[in-house]
Amino acid sequence: MTTIGPRMEGGSPSNAAPRTIKVWDPIVRIFHWTIVVACTLNLFILEEGKYWHRVTGYVVAAAIIVRLIWGFVGTKHARFSDFLPTPARVKKQIRGIMTRNESRYIGHNPLASILMLVLIGLLAATALTGWMTTLDAFWGEKWLEQLHGTIANSIMVLVFIHACAAVVESWRHRENLVWSMVTGRKKV
Repeated sequence: MTTIGPRMEGGSPSNAAPRTIKVWDPIVRIFHWTIVVACTLNLFILEEGKYWHRVTGYVVAAAIIVRLIWGFVGTKHARFSDFLPTPARVKKQIRGIMTRNESRYIGHNPLASILMLVLIGLLAATALTGWMTTLDAFWGEKWLEQLHGTIANSIMVLVFIHACAAVVESWRHRENLVWSMVTGRKKV
């Protein structure tokens, strides 16, 4: 987990272009935006249980598999080892936020890492329960359909928290984090 010491006020002169560094590789960015589009489609646009809803779920499952593999063999900031949210790292970040002496993280910060890993787990559970509803053994099982819907609604809540956190952190750190997931670059 790469940090850049306590947050510095001021920064570079207004006439100098800020230096950037490549952080998010194309696989991480494609995964992120695939999940954004898929969740938007399946939660708000496509009809539940119909063909395109299921296809979108399979795309999510494939994206998760790719991302899990990339979490072990990918670029530095894509690897789970770079952002594993240990209790010590989480405590350090919370202490830093509370004392206004927070370290800046180039990749995922510990709290964002927790949210990201929970979201991946919930996405996998949604894909699994959705697939299970198509099997003869579980056909028409209301408990499974309810579980699938509950997990999907949980994703919706966490995505809202994630989006709000990205906006707040962009403001706090004076850096457009959403744009960095488009370009792959963040300020040094």
